[in-house]
Amino acid sequence: MMIKKLVTLLFIFITSLCLSNVSFAETSAEKNVLQNFETLISSHKGKVIYVDFWASWCGPCRKSFPWMNNIQDKYQQQGLVIISVNVDNNKALADKFLAEIPTNFTVFYDPKGKVARQYKLKGMPSSYIIDRSGKVVSAHVGFSQSKKTKYEQELIALLNTVN
Repeated sequence: MMIKKLVTLLFIFITSLCLSNVSFAETSAEKNVLQNFETLISSHKGKVIYVDFWASWCGPCRKSFPWMNNIQDKYQQQGLVIISVNVDNNKALADKFLAEIPTNFTVFYDPKGKVARQYKLKGMPSSYIIDRSGKVVSAHVGFSQSKKTKYEQELIALLNTVN
């Protein structure tokens, strides 16, 4: 029981560090990160979008990436788009992760956690499913073998609907 509490506290601490409002000199791209993200989402309107928030230190994220690569390949022709949002403060950590587990989907960097705060993340990884009209219709925390089927069924149901 004590170990579970320590793990929970450690998770909260690490997540708060990643999503903190630490002020550094920002590039114009960082200042416009919310606008850039909204533009990216809007560019895929009419498609089903699976948005996945992740960090290099997240164990379940390592398991979710092969699954996301697979469903991107499997359902892309039906209109599925996967966008992953990395919240590492240091892009080199994300790059190292991606060198180990390459992607076939878009990676968006959110080093200050602005997009993450907008989505009010409750854990890592967190995913959001956006329907063809651009509305968030589902939110999930965590990733495991048992959740794969549920997430894929939700995506298939949305892919089979036409707006």
